[in-house]
This record gives sequence, structure tokens and C-alpha cells, in this order.
Amino acid sequence: MNVTNGNKTTSCQDETVCTLQIYPRLSVKPGQSCILRVPKEATAATVIKTALATLGLDTSKTYVLVEVQEYGGEEWVLHASDQPVQRVLLWPRKAQDKHPQSDGYFFALQEGSYDGSIQYDVMTSVRQEKVAQGLANRGFVTQQPQEYDDLCNLPELTEESILGTLRHRFHKQKIYTFASNILIAVNPFKFLPIYNPRYVKMYENHTLGKLEPHVFAIADAAFHTMLNKQVNQCIVISGESGSGKTQSTNFLIHCLTALSQKGYTSGVERTILGAGPVLEAFGNAKTAHNNNSSRFGKFIQVNYLESGVVRGAVVEKYLLEKCRLVSRGKTERNYHVFYYLLIGASEEEKDEFKLLHPEQYHYLKEEIPIAEDQAEMKHEFRRLDQAMEMVGFLPSTKKQIFSVLSAILYLGNVTYQPKDVGEGLKVGPDRVLYAISDLLKVKVELLVEALTTRKAMTANDTLILPYSLNEAITARDSMAKSLYSALFDWIVLRINHALLNKRDLEESVPRLSIGVLDIFGFEDFKMNSFEQFCINYANEQLQYYCNQRIFTLEQEEYRAEGITWHNIDYPDNIGCISLFSKKPTGLFYLLDEESNFPRATDSTLLEKFKQQHQDNPFFVQTPVREPAFVIQHFAGKVKYQIKDFREKNTDHMRPDIVALLRSSECSYLRQLIGANPVAVFRWGILRATIRTLAVFNEAGRSWAEKHPVFISFLNFSDLGLGSIRELHAKVLQSLKQFGGEVPQKLHLSTISMLLNVIVLFSVQNLIDSHSLKFIMNLTQHNRATRSLLHLHTKKKPPSISAQFQASLSKLLETLRKAEPFFVRCIRSNGDKREMHFDDALVLQQLRYTGMLQTVRIRRSGYGAKFTFKEFTDQFRVLLPKEISTPQQDITNLLTKMGLPRSSFQIGRTKVFLKESERQILQEALHKEVMRRIIILQRWFRACLMRKQYLREREGIITIQVLFVWLSRGFKKNAFSRPVVSKCFSCNDLPLLLSFISLFGPKASGSHSNFPHVKSSATFPGPRRNPTIKISRATRVQEKWNASLDREITDSNELRHLDEFLGNQVCVDVYILLQLFERHLDFNSKVGFDTLVNPNIGYKTLMSGYQTRVSSLAGLKKASEVPLVVNLFQSVLDGFIRGELKRLEADQLGHLFSTYQVTIMQSCDQCSSFIWGMEKAFMCSSCKMVCHKKCLSKITVNCTGHCDRKVSTAQTLHFGVPVCALVRTADSVPFVMEKMLVHVEMNGLYTEGIYRKSGSVCRAKELHHLLEKSPQAVSFDNYPIHTITGLVKQWLRELPDPLMTYSLYNDFLYAADLPEESERLRAVYRRLDELPPPNFSTLERLIFHLVKVAKEEAHNRMSVNALAIVFAPCILRCPDSSDPLLSMKDINKTTLCVEILINEQTRRYNQKMEEIQQLENAEAMAVKQLKLRRQNTIFERPKLGSDVSSVDGANLEIEKNLLERIKSIKKEKNDLAFRLPEFDQDSSDAENMDSESLVSSDSLLEDHCVSLDSEGQY
Repeated sequence: MNVTNGNKTTSCQDETVCTLQIYPRLSVKPGQSCILRVPKEATAATVIKTALATLGLDTSKTYVLVEVQEYGGEEWVLHASDQPVQRVLLWPRKAQDKHPQSDGYFFALQEGSYDGSIQYDVMTSVRQEKVAQGLANRGFVTQQPQEYDDLCNLPELTEESILGTLRHRFHKQKIYTFASNILIAVNPFKFLPIYNPRYVKMYENHTLGKLEPHVFAIADAAFHTMLNKQVNQCIVISGESGSGKTQSTNFLIHCLTALSQKGYTSGVERTILGAGPVLEAFGNAKTAHNNNSSRFGKFIQVNYLESGVVRGAVVEKYLLEKCRLVSRGKTERNYHVFYYLLIGASEEEKDEFKLLHPEQYHYLKEEIPIAEDQAEMKHEFRRLDQAMEMVGFLPSTKKQIFSVLSAILYLGNVTYQPKDVGEGLKVGPDRVLYAISDLLKVKVELLVEALTTRKAMTANDTLILPYSLNEAITARDSMAKSLYSALFDWIVLRINHALLNKRDLEESVPRLSIGVLDIFGFEDFKMNSFEQFCINYANEQLQYYCNQRIFTLEQEEYRAEGITWHNIDYPDNIGCISLFSKKPTGLFYLLDEESNFPRATDSTLLEKFKQQHQDNPFFVQTPVREPAFVIQHFAGKVKYQIKDFREKNTDHMRPDIVALLRSSECSYLRQLIGANPVAVFRWGILRATIRTLAVFNEAGRSWAEKHPVFISFLNFSDLGLGSIRELHAKVLQSLKQFGGEVPQKLHLSTISMLLNVIVLFSVQNLIDSHSLKFIMNLTQHNRATRSLLHLHTKKKPPSISAQFQASLSKLLETLRKAEPFFVRCIRSNGDKREMHFDDALVLQQLRYTGMLQTVRIRRSGYGAKFTFKEFTDQFRVLLPKEISTPQQDITNLLTKMGLPRSSFQIGRTKVFLKESERQILQEALHKEVMRRIIILQRWFRACLMRKQYLREREGIITIQVLFVWLSRGFKKNAFSRPVVSKCFSCNDLPLLLSFISLFGPKASGSHSNFPHVKSSATFPGPRRNPTIKISRATRVQEKWNASLDREITDSNELRHLDEFLGNQVCVDVYILLQLFERHLDFNSKVGFDTLVNPNIGYKTLMSGYQTRVSSLAGLKKASEVPLVVNLFQSVLDGFIRGELKRLEADQLGHLFSTYQVTIMQSCDQCSSFIWGMEKAFMCSSCKMVCHKKCLSKITVNCTGHCDRKVSTAQTLHFGVPVCALVRTADSVPFVMEKMLVHVEMNGLYTEGIYRKSGSVCRAKELHHLLEKSPQAVSFDNYPIHTITGLVKQWLRELPDPLMTYSLYNDFLYAADLPEESERLRAVYRRLDELPPPNFSTLERLIFHLVKVAKEEAHNRMSVNALAIVFAPCILRCPDSSDPLLSMKDINKTTLCVEILINEQTRRYNQKMEEIQQLENAEAMAVKQLKLRRQNTIFERPKLGSDVSSVDGANLEIEKNLLERIKSIKKEKNDLAFRLPEFDQDSSDAENMDSESLVSSDSLLEDHCVSLDSEGQY
């Protein structure tokens, strides 16, 4: 930027006009700059406008002004109100005076970021790139590698080239890179704003590799592969600890739920999104490598219907790290939930749960300070609270969970001291014991006993033995770990129960699934124990699975098919897996064996390890006295400390602890320790039933004492329950079946009492709980860890390692049944530094994951595989008609298309193609199909034109012959019948009659018997015909009172309100106002003109209006005040709705609605963070997300809607976006409205009104006239089928159809829902997302189709026929879609339109019945009023009667009748507002309605006059 004054340079601080130099970053003018002289206070918007005019750029696009400071590596996008000159004053002095672009301080002009391309808002250091480029040009450093988004495209495939590409992209903040269909994600340790909903929309239904690499691309590819192939998919996320696997999982789940939210969105997606934060809070912790490390593994399987709608989900967890609860490293923390609760809870909650400061708990003593994270933890606690509500936890349940967490923390503060006298330990302090007792609802004596002693069972007796100090501490910690593990298992069970779809229990519907595996990453700490031993074994299995899928199976298939292939070696880790799990000498089996020996120790276990595997290359020997061993993993050597291996392998819930917790008065705590959820659930029902029984018995006895006469005994013989003994046996058998303990007091008497309330509780429900059993079968709920609940059970539970191996085997079996997608997460550095790339660490991860070999096999291999049948079925259009030898025909096709011979191979039974060649083949198929479709269309149109030509030619010849005959006949003044019969057949008689009526002599005075059609030349302009409100009718009623909460803060809104009330034409409003004052000056009486600073609410306005009306009415007319106020409220509410629509239209085309943020996102307006579980606003069209405070600052047009200002200068009416043809958002384009009105007035009774086509020539003629001057066109000169054809043509030529391309898939998913009610709700929800002009036009069209369908008896157009005709016009797929696939969607699109027509017909009939009832009531009231007035006029009062009393009674009766008529008319108006009436000229019934309306109004007017006249006497 240069700041000059005349010929010499000066400071901008001393001048009012400064010079700015702008450098455009545009492809059209890349190197050109412009110099602008602008005022000192000029804003960025003014500078941009001046620069566009100077450079001659397109002003319809969006541009931003960017301040570049290359030395700091920063770029700032200036807001429209920012002042660029003020920013210059912050630059160095040299940059203010003279600054070439090379100095690093300048302004850049570039296009906005809402054009659909992916742009990262956080910029890297441009200065570093330029310096590096300069050094490379001078030969000091090597040339930077060219940027490749797919490693398979590298010209030279080496470790250095892969590392350089990842580094180069990472420094540009592009953390994702493809290796064919494998995604590599480098953790930046900071949030990047590339996960907003608009990115989900951007990657939706795009071929993998077409756009920039992104995790959303993998989610979309898995989703659409599942739908296209109807095969289950899984996404395997692998990487070491701290590589970002948990975040990638959250992004994938967010995208998968967003893709599935088509049509009716149920609560399943909400529950899935809420489950993530809950599981993270209870299962994640801060470690040395990761701030949000998953200390358990989880596999989330999202189930879908075949249409892609989410049906349910299942979450399965693996190996929670319980030891972290009581001990961990110095640089690590406990689970997140403890810190969230202690710091984020309110004062009331802290008192209720007896919470202390974190440093006061023994389990939370950390060396890592938490003061710096307190603000974040408070927010995370609020997020956790909202997520628990989304999952379905009640407030009472959350309190119980927090009570258990507080009790666990207090257990760590329990201390022990030796007793002064005798053996045993003293436990304390007392306040801690009483706090635990109160939180767990157990007795203090039993708590002390469980913490200091244990029971030993002998053959004849039970011994109580005191703990030693170490044993007591171990028992205390065991109780805490067991309680937390039980709590975590219960939370997972509840989440799965909330995610369960009940239809899975009732019906067998085919379903698909996408599984996302987020399992603990490879770990190597300073101190590695049993947990790392199991975790690294899981990573070995996962690495083996990836190798099998990527290398082994791939190459075996190539060899089996006999194609040319050079084998690629890869690191195989099967030997390490055998070291762990091979029977009988595997480490796991040796560990279980030693765990069962009573006298075994950790030292004997280590000796057995060394003895059995001293010659194994994967088992590295250690010094003799060191209590550790080393294993050579695929990721490197890891040393494990043998301490506590045996104890952690048998860490079950102790019987004494179980007995203590079972004695709790809290039923929730008893649920946590239940061995089987089904048994606990059933016993809970039985307990609740018995308690209910006691209440009923007590109430029955009380009632019997008061009513002894009515006592009777119930007869249970008809209940079909059998004998009481059979029921007793059935209940006992049910409890035993699921491992539940049979209560000792469950006698026959209890069952007998149970029958007293059997009317209320069915035994079938008591012993049946399919949902819990279904979940347990899916998740293999961990029962073994708590199997010691039953003291009589002799069978030992399986060890922790055995359970882990079993669950891992089941997981791998599930993965093998699905098609996998892989996401390789890479840790960028070991210090958790933001945007720091450690070459050595990244290279180490690339090596042990075999990334070089992976890229090599993906590069050399073939990503697309087809059997001969699959290939011929999919590409039959490109193949010859007769396929004799598939191999040769396919080879000829691929060779003919010019594909390189190295890009495909033909095997024995399959065709192998590169992915790029498959895309070329798919594009060729698309072009060929479109070419053939066009040929068919041309042929069909030629046939129609030929047929029409022959018909017109025959008609012309007939008319010519007839004209010659008539001319001869009239000259001779004779009518020769033989000539007529000779020239015409019987089929030509209608043509003859019409010809005579047009050209025959008029002297006869005869008139045509054909009906006269009213001319449409008198059409009054773009008058909106009343339509059926599609979905806003019910919304109006729901927001009737809520809309009055709005405040008037803008003077323009106040002015609009004044104009609105002054321009009202509602007869009822002014008639009712005239009852009080003829000339009511609303502005002066209510006080609008006195508002200097308008900040008044509509409720305040209503109260002031009511006060004013009451004062005007007085006591005599006070009864009519509520009627007037209610009517005015309806008028005011209509204005508020219109004002909201106007403000909505003013938002630059955006349609914002409230949006629940589930993952961290960034505001598209201010670029600041939007935290998870916060409320934001999202545009339903362009998916723009922003804060509520940023709504008024938006300056970017919605890319999902057209810009109405751009197209206002055009005069075309066909092929133009709907929004460019309307003036207001709720209006209908003039041409469309005019054609529909004419069809409704003249063509509803025409047979095949939309099935038959009109003359092409007349249609072209009318089309030209409508384009030129639609107001002057008269439709009377054109056949009705020509006009109906233009209606369909107008809809087909829209650039974006009425139901929009963006919502096409949404409507398809809605139509594919199984339940009719769900389909209906889904379709109407999608309608709410349409742009207002499209919504209004579609609303008008549906109303028109309802009119047509009502006359099906005459026009033969059923609802289904109309849907078949109009579905391709208003709901069509994008042109880029595969035409073969889109043909399969015809039934769904037709069903969508048919649903709309049927539902609107139903609503129409319902409302018309209500209106008809009101009209009947109104007619009766009017009739009574007429009779009353007639009798009043002609009757004479009798002698001696009181004339005044008679007149008063008559006036009172008339007044009541008038009030009844008014209330009926008000209700009719309300119905008409929600469902407007038909055009009055369209039917006789509507003419009758208008007559009754006039008669009612005339009576009201007469009544007003009579009241005035009576007041004069």
C-alpha cells in the first residue's frame, strides 16, 4: 500500500484522503494491481466496490479484502465495516510509505469462500514458502515436491517422497492425503475449520478422489457403497496413541448421521450424536501422548434401512482401563468426568453430592495443574449434561450417577491405621465414611466391615479374617474400580437400549450397517503394564487384519485369476500374534494358568514366560533380576513390567463388596451390580408389583371399612392363569434361567397376593423382556466380571485376558463380514505441539505400518473388480448386442476406448481395472446412455410430429374441399345432401358443424348451442389464487401466542405496521370498529407517533389497544370488547408473520434455523469456534453456520438460492429461476398463476386435461407471446391442451426444479420409509426446507392438482395419474446423475407427489366440511334474524302491553343472533386464513358462498343503521 499526497510521500495520519494499492488474487487478472484514492474513514466494502469498478470485474460475485502480513504468516479477512486505512497504521513505518508486494505487507482482493470449493481459513506462512522457493531457485536447497493429494500419483515412490508430500501438505494445513481409497490423517493438535455442515454437503455423493481428501469423503464413500452394493461396510481407524483416532471417529459419526438424515429424522441420530460425549467423558483421559486418549475400545455399528435411513445403532466396548482410577503416571490425569463434575457443578449440586476441590481427593492428586483448564471443563460439564439428556438420562438418573462418582472419589480418601489393641485395622476418617454411607445409601457398620475384613468359606463355617494394611488398601481400590466399571457397563447398556429400534424385536426387515472402529492405539510408556499388554495385542490383530485385506487377499486373488503380477513383500506380524495367543504356550494361556495357582507370583509368571519363549525372536530377554520382559511388536520394542499382571487378570468384583452394595437402599445401585440385566429388570418389576400390591391392599381395607355393603370377591378362574402353583413355578424358573438369585421369601402366599393386581400388571410382561435380551446378544454384555454375585456359584469366571480375546475375536469376525475402508492416523509430533511436523516420528510410523508397501500395491493393483456377469450387466450398453466370448468382447471394448494395456487385465472369471479407468468407463457409459435417450426422444418426437402433420394435412384438405363446396352451394342457394355425404364421413360431422357456425351465414338469426367461455383477457393481473397451505397452517396455530413476544426495535417495522393497519381491507375489522367509533384515528389514539425510540413489544401494544377499546366501548358495549380484541390480534399476528418472512427474505436468500452443534465447528461469519452442544444457526440451503449474534452481520448471498437482483432486468418467463420471477417470497410467478387460473376456469371438465398434448405450433406461438408480453395474452384463442402443455413445459425448463436438486435425495429417502405416517411427516419436513418462492409456487400447483383430482369423474385424471405426469416436472434428478439409476427412482418420485396431493385433498375435504357446517349454522341464524325482523315490522303491540319491554326483548334477541353470526363469520375467516377458499368464479358452490356472505354483511349493515336510528328516538 502506498500513502501519498501529491508528488511527495507523507503519512496517512496527516491526510484525509489516502492511496491504497490492491493486489487481486484472481485468475482473470493475476498480476495486475490497482491504486485507489479513498477517504481515511472508508470501509472495506467501499474499497472493494471501488476496486471492482476500477478493475472491471464481475460485481455479481462475492469478494473479500484480505490483509496479508507475510512475516507473521497471517492473513486477515476484513469485515465490511472495517477500515483498511486504520489497519495500515499498525504496519511498520517502511510498509506505510512504500511497500512493494515483496516486502510482505499488502492488501489482496480475492473471491469469497462460499463458492463450493474447499478452502482452509487458517493460512500458513507465505513468507517461509517464498524464502524456500528463492533458495531452491538459487540452488541452495532441493526443489520442493509437487503437491499430490494421492500418494499413488507420485512420480517416484520412495519413503522420502511420501514423507515430503505429507510434510508439504501439512504445512499448508492440508492434513488429509489419499493412498487410493485409504485415507492418511496427520494429527495437527489443533482444530481446523473444515468440518462444518457445508463440507458434508460438498462431499455428498461424490466419487472418492474427485475432491480434496477429507474424512467426510470416506464416510460418504462408505455410505453410498453400502446403498449401491447392499453390503455392510466398516471403517477401520488405526494409529498409535495421540494420532487423532477419537476425533476422526467423531467426524465420521457426525457425517454418517448427517447423510442419513433424509426424510423423517427420528431421535436415533440425536441419540447417536449424544452418546459420543458421554462415552468420552467416562472413558477418556489425558495422557502423556494425548489430551483426549480413549482408555477403552469401542465399535459403533450404525444400522440402516435399505433406503439409507438410520434404523438404530449398537455400541460395544472393550477393556476399560480400571487401574487408571487409582493410580497413573505423573504427567497423566484421571477420567474426564471427575474434573467436569467437580469444576462444572453448581453450588447446589456441590452441596448435594458433597463435592470437594480436586486437590482434596487422593485419586485426583496430579502434578499437572488444572487451573488453566477450568473454563473449558465448565463448558464440558454443560456439554455432558446436554449429551446425557440426548441419550435419555432423566434428571434423577443423572443425580444417582453423580452420587456414585462422588462416592468413588471419597473411597480414595479412606485411610487405615493399626488398632491399638488386638489385630485388625482402624478405618477413617469418620466424615469420609459417613459421606460414602450417605451417597451409597449403605450402613456405616457394613461399610467398615467390608473395608477391613473378608469372609472365608469352609466346609462347616464361615470365617471372618481381618485385612492386612496392603490387603485393605487393595480391597478399597478394588471396590472403587469395580463400582466404576459397573457404572460404565450400565451406561453403555442404557445407551444401547436407547439406540435400539423396537421394530427389530417385532419384524424381520432387511438392514445394512456401517461400523466405525475406534480402538486404543499402540502404546509405549515408561511404565507399561497389563493394560498396555492387552492394548498392543489388539493393535497387532488390527495390523494383521489390515495386512490381510490390503496385501494377502489381494495378491491371492491376482494369482488365482492368473493375471500378470509381481509379488510385493510386506511386514508380517503373525509370529507376534502367535506369541500372545497360540495354545498352549501363548503368553495369555500361561498367564491364565499362573493366575489359577494359589501360590503363584508375578516372579514365577515371568520365569515361565522366559522359559517357554527364550528362543522366540519376538520375545526379547531381559536381565535376570529385572522384573520385566520385552516384546518385539510391529511398531517396535516395548518393555512390560510384570508387577500386578496376575492380580489385574483376575480383578473381579469381590463377594464382600457385592454384599455391601446389595444392602443399599438405592435401587439404582443394586442395578449396577446385578449379574444379569434381564434378571435385575424382572426382579425390579416383581418388587414394584408387590409394593403396588401393598398399597392397593391398604387402600382396599380402608375402603372396605367404610363400605362394608359393597364388598365382593373376585373370581380369577377366567383369567387363564392356571393354578397358583404353576405360576409360582414359572416365576422361579424365569429367575433361575438368567442367573438371578431366588428370594427366600417368594412363597405361594406372595404369588397369591400378586393375583390381586393381575388386572393391572400382566404376567406375560413380567417374565418377558426381549429388548434387554436382544441387546445382550448383540453386545455380549460382560457378566463374568460380576459373576461372584452368587456365592453358591462354584464355576470360576473367565479371566480378563480370556474375555478380552473372546470379544476381540467377535470384533474381527464382524469386520471380516463387511467391506472395509481404512483411515491411517499419524501423530505429527510427540510433544502435542500445534502444527509441528516431526520427520523422524512420522517416518517411524510410516515404516511400521508398511505405508510404502501399501501405496505400492494400491498403485500397481486394481481397485475395480468385476465378474464377467457383473461387467456385462453394468456396461451392456457399450458392448455388442450378441456376446459370445465375454473375455474377447470386454478386451475389445477396453482397447477401443483407448485405455492403456497396463491399466486393465482380464482374468479367468474377473475383469481388473484401475480406479481412474473405471471412472472413464463410467463416464463413457453415461454419455452413451444419454446419447441413446436423446435418439429415442428425437424418434418419438418425429413420430408425434409426423402424426400431427398428417392429421393437420387431412384437416386442411377437408376444409379446402368444404370451402369450395360452400362457395358453390351458396352461389346456387341450394344445399345438396349427396355432396355432403360424398365429401365427408360421419366422423367429420363435428368439424362440419363447427365450420358452419364460424363461416356460415348469420342472417338466420340462429345462435350456437355451444357453451360460451368467459374470456380471460379481463384477467386482473398477478392476483394470487387462494391456495392450500401445505405445512404452515398448523405452524401458525402453534406460534399464535409466541409471535406476540416479539419486540419492535426498528422504526421501519413500526412504519410497516402503520401502513399495514391503514391498508387493511378486512371487512370485519372495520365493521366491528365502527361499533365503537366511526372514525378511529389509530395513530393518535394508540400513540404510535409519540414513539421516538421504538422499543415496544407486541404484547404491550395489545394491552394498550385493549385498554383503548374498553374505554371507547364503555359499560354498555363491554361484552363485545373481547371479540374486537381477538380479531385485532389475528390481524396483528398476520402482520408479524409477514414481517418475519420479510426479514427472512432480507437475509440474502438464507433460510436459517436452529442447529444443534455436536462437534466443534467454526462460525462461517466471524471464524470463531462453536463448541459442541451449543446452539447455532444453519442455512438449510447452503449449510452456512453462524452464531446468533452474527446473523445481522452476514454479507454473503446464499449459494443455494439464486440472486433475485441479478435477474430482475431480464424479461424472460421460461427457463428462469423461480426467485427471479417473483417480487415477494410468498408470491407465485405471473405466467404460472395466469395459466393455472385459466385451466381452472375453463378446463377442469376436459377429459385427459394433462394426459393429452396440444399442437406444437400453437404452443410455440403462445410461448413466444408469453415471453414477450404475458399481460396482453388472451388464452381464449388457444386450445386448453396447449396451455396445459405449457404448464408442464414451464416446470420442466426451470434451472432448478420446484423441489430442488439439493433435496432430491431427501425426498427419495422420505418416500422409502416403511411407515405411512413417517413418510408423510418426512415429506412435509423436507418441504419446509424449500426456498420461499419454490414453496409458494409448489403450494399453488398442489392446490391446482387437488382441484383437477376433485373432478376425476369428468377429466379422468386420478391422483396417481397426476403424480405420474408431474413428478418428472417438479422432482427430477440432477443432470449429472446416472440415468440408469435415476430410472429406478421414478416410483419414489411419483409416490412423493402422490402423497402431497392425497394429503392436501384430505385436508381440503376436512376443512370444507367444517366450513359447510359453519355456513349451515350461519344460514339458520340469518333466517331467524330475518323472520324476527319481519315479525317486528308487521306486529302491533296489544293494548295494555309494555311497549318498551317488548322492544327491549326483541333487541336483546337480535343482538344475540348478531353475535352468533359474527362469531361464525370469525371462525370461517379463521379457517379461510389457514385454508383459503376457491376462486369464486370457479364453481356454483362458491357462488352460493359469496351470496350468503353478502346477505350476512347486509344484515350487519342494516343492524348498524337500525341501532343508530333507534338511538335518535
